[in-house]
Amino acid sequence: MYMGYITTTELRTKTTQLVKTLKAKGTVKLIHRSQIIAIIEPPPPKKLNFPKTTYAEREKRYRPHLMKKYERGLSRH
Repeated sequence: MYMGYITTTELRTKTTQLVKTLKAKGTVKLIHRSQIIAIIEPPPPKKLNFPKTTYAEREKRYRPHLMKKYERGLSRH
């Protein structure tokens, strides 16, 4: 079941249901002090043109970044 509205106080506790509703292309009214202050809706579909990479390529690019990042963190202590 999808939600039709959410209050500002429920935003923190009902985010899972909010995400499910938005993924199902639903809209949700945001209510604050008994007034509708916004309508939350999913964005229009958009194709992102990221280059296709393999897991090995991602690992090759990301591992040096992590090593450098955490090497700096360890040298401070």
